[in-house]
Amino acid sequence: MDSNSITMPMSDPNAWATAMNNLGMPPIGLTGQPLMPDFDPNLGMMAGITPINPLMPGIGIVPAPLSQDLPVVKEIIHCKSCTLFPPNPNLPPPATRERPPGCKTVFVGGLPENATEQLIMEVFGQCGDITAIRKSKKNFCHIRFAEEFTVDKALFLSGYRIRLGSSTDKKDTGRLHVDFAQARDDLYEWECRQRMLAREERHRRKMEEDRLRPPSPPPIVHYSEHECSQLGDKIKDDGKFPDAVHVLLTWLERGEVNRRNANNFYSMIQSSNSHIRRLMSEKSQHEKEMEEAKDKFKTALSGILGQFEQIVSVFQAASKQKAWDHFSKAQRKNLDMWHKQVEEIRNMHNEQLMGIRREEEMEMSDDDMEDAPDSKDSEDLNVSQAEALKEENDSLRCQLDAYRNEVELLKQEQGKNQPMRSEEDSTHSQQLSFLQQALQGMQKVGFSYRRRRAQTSRLTFETSMASGSPEKEGPTEKNQQSPVHSEREALLVGIISTFLHVHPFGASIEYICSYLQRLDTKINPSEVEALLSRLPCTFRQEMTGVGASLEKRWNFCGFEGIKST
Repeated sequence: MDSNSITMPMSDPNAWATAMNNLGMPPIGLTGQPLMPDFDPNLGMMAGITPINPLMPGIGIVPAPLSQDLPVVKEIIHCKSCTLFPPNPNLPPPATRERPPGCKTVFVGGLPENATEQLIMEVFGQCGDITAIRKSKKNFCHIRFAEEFTVDKALFLSGYRIRLGSSTDKKDTGRLHVDFAQARDDLYEWECRQRMLAREERHRRKMEEDRLRPPSPPPIVHYSEHECSQLGDKIKDDGKFPDAVHVLLTWLERGEVNRRNANNFYSMIQSSNSHIRRLMSEKSQHEKEMEEAKDKFKTALSGILGQFEQIVSVFQAASKQKAWDHFSKAQRKNLDMWHKQVEEIRNMHNEQLMGIRREEEMEMSDDDMEDAPDSKDSEDLNVSQAEALKEENDSLRCQLDAYRNEVELLKQEQGKNQPMRSEEDSTHSQQLSFLQQALQGMQKVGFSYRRRRAQTSRLTFETSMASGSPEKEGPTEKNQQSPVHSEREALLVGIISTFLHVHPFGASIEYICSYLQRLDTKINPSEVEALLSRLPCTFRQEMTGVGASLEKRWNFCGFEGIKST
């Protein structure tokens, strides 16, 4: 049976949980698993610090456990006053409780009744230094060791049978049971040690952050008359100019300028501006030095290339038959190798020199392009403007097409949303169509009448011109005159007929004229009334109302006039 799977409840779990909660660490068992799964480490005093498992093997508090494969053989232990006999190896190991953190105290039960503190010191003193022994009147005691690892040695004695001397009396024998004990002193020391480790960790982190933090800039002094005068002198100094300008910039950003010191700031800004000439002269000087260095390098490189050419010429002359036949085979091999090396080096330097020349040519071409006439720029500007106008025209055209599509969609939706016409609407539509046909017929009659009248007048004029005396129109033409004199009156008749058909109870002449004046503001009520009076078969005037509400209204009677005629 595995000892790790056997657990015993703590004697005071509330005190243990409170102590661990104050430290911000969950209670940890021998197997390294937390005893309280719902523990919140943020509630403790040491929140933010990863808890350290004091029972983890290999960190120095508890030695690494022995391999489970090796059998543990317990032997008889002889002491001065007693003898310890090992338990039966076939029995399961004794049960133990969860080990408290920082445990240095063990519980020892099953002591003989005649056992004394001296005997306990003699037996358990072999495990390590003992700081305190608290013996009870009953057969148990608590032993506190100086080190934590000695507790494991004391647990090794659990299960042994103890016998005082050679006595077989029951009061002189007993079976030892050693287990972990929870003591306030152990917990307090463990908490202190954890706090010390946390302080050391925080100190180490702070030192690391301070080491990696960039140095702070020097503090900027506040504005004063004395500091302003000193800063003005520093700005004029070329060596102190960068630091002085930084101070001036800080003062300006802080808002130190006011009416009293505006002149001082103006003088400092003016001094800063005077350094532009110096900087430009330094820049030109450096550029001149760079050009001189380039020329010097190019000249030196050309001289080196000339010497390389001479060396290559020497090898070429040596490779001719006049001199080549007099060299040995090894010498010829060396000459060929040297000749190839010299040619490679010469070609490499030639490429470098050609690259420098190409860069110079490119710089000259860039300068020529910058000095080009403004005509090309103007042409490019015109082309760009034309392209911009073209794009704007295209965008406006697209917007117009979009508006047209929207209008068509609205018309289609309006046509779909119209309700079905009823029988009355169909009757009205038939009447309106009949009125439109009648109006068109009247217009055709008027047009034909005017055409015949024009022809007659033209013939009469020609006859009068031929005979010299105009003839008077006969009474027949006068009798055939139509009540509608012009196309405009015919249109008015059609519009008024439609309007009065919509108003079956009639309408006054003012109401009719107000409607017609929306179409033409030149329409006169007297003219409209005269027109309606000339068409008694189409329009009829009636009196409606009583007394003060008496009113003249015109009604449409065209359908009745057709039946009567």
